[in-house]
Amino acid sequence: MSRARGVQTGPYANRYMSRRRFLRLGGASFAGAALLGSASLGAGCGQEPAQDGVATVVFSFGPDDSGTLANLVEAFNREFEGEIRVEYREFSRLTDEYFDEITAELSAGNSGVDVIGGDVTWTAEFADQGWIEDLNSRIYTDFPVSVPGSFLDAAITSCSYNNSVWGAPWFTDAGLLYYRSDLLEQAGVSGPPATWEELSEIARQVRDEAGTRYGFVFQGDEYEGGVVNGCEFIWNAGGRILTGATTLQAPGAPLDLTPSIIEIDNPNSVRGLEIQRGLIDDGISPETVANFREQDCEEAFLGGEAVFMRGWPYMYALAGENGNSVEPEQIGVAPLPVAGNDLQSYSCLGGWNLLMNAESPNKDAAWEFIKFACAPEQQRTRAIEGSFLPTLREVYNDSEVEQNLPVIVLGREVIENNLRTRPVTPYYSEVSEALARGFNRNLSGETETQEAVSELQSELQDIVERN
Repeated sequence: MSRARGVQTGPYANRYMSRRRFLRLGGASFAGAALLGSASLGAGCGQEPAQDGVATVVFSFGPDDSGTLANLVEAFNREFEGEIRVEYREFSRLTDEYFDEITAELSAGNSGVDVIGGDVTWTAEFADQGWIEDLNSRIYTDFPVSVPGSFLDAAITSCSYNNSVWGAPWFTDAGLLYYRSDLLEQAGVSGPPATWEELSEIARQVRDEAGTRYGFVFQGDEYEGGVVNGCEFIWNAGGRILTGATTLQAPGAPLDLTPSIIEIDNPNSVRGLEIQRGLIDDGISPETVANFREQDCEEAFLGGEAVFMRGWPYMYALAGENGNSVEPEQIGVAPLPVAGNDLQSYSCLGGWNLLMNAESPNKDAAWEFIKFACAPEQQRTRAIEGSFLPTLREVYNDSEVEQNLPVIVLGREVIENNLRTRPVTPYYSEVSEALARGFNRNLSGETETQEAVSELQSELQDIVERN
């Protein structure tokens, strides 16, 4: 089964444009240019219900090569014929460009979009700017499933900010350790590594015996994927970046978030990033991994050149397709390794949520579409037909979903129990830029790890204080 991602999501795309950079570009004039560039897509600004009484809902997202999004919109329009009609407005394929386009419109206050397909990292920033609607009362009283219990914890948390829920979890992603199960078996290795030390030993042994080019490949370039990988190395060494107790509670107060505290400058964070850099120094990963993105990793691992790969669930569906020599039955999936046996493995949450424009004139109609798109049946269909990972726990127990998405079975523990969100902050676009730069400088050897971590502590603290 071949699968092309419809839009490069947060973990897979370039850095976001900061608010400061947006202002330097000219704010309103930039927004006007973005609107003119999108005019051909048929979206008007401040749309009112049509004369025939049918409410029009404009939905924004990137291109969807799977075809499942167009099918979802068509199914909704059939069910609500004569009442509501959804128009799918296509934005840029790359998340950073989509972010620039939609924030330019929202900043100008004249976007015609009613429902925003938003990256999981956008919630706090959009809510803090007043761009999206507080859905707290709607999601607790008028949703197809119970909230938050029916959703994966990390997925519903990604919709939460400042004691409210601002979106509905649409589909998700999780970082996984892929390995060549056939090569490990041939080398007499009983199973995947639990620690980075074990991974290094196994990678060296198997690479030497099988003649593969690389031991381990991951996403290390200076972009959002590099941020995700750096976060995982820090978390899996017991470190944290930006902390604050997050607790899902009862209706009316779904999220209790204590003030953010920057604490990346600690021994565990240093240890995690030293392990990441050490993989290059020890020859387990190539120096060029500092420039690797998802496609580079796919080509190396699925082309038979690597023993291990850090990847997203969709990559499993590419095995044996489009010229890839490695078949699905040659692949195993496991949680990411940790720095020590006493530590919990964490994977970074990826994926997308559905957000409602606070200025939408058709909020009730927009809410109907959000409910429909996130309902169990729609999540099931998109999982089977497009390999999109559900956010609802019940869909993971569907036999047909498991049959069509074997990676769900292989990575169930990670997806259901080991996910963690990136720093929840209304300044995430600026935080992301700083992390991407700092992580990559450490990985490329431009700075020593302690120096990189100390600089990040100062930069992140400055971002919080400045904003």
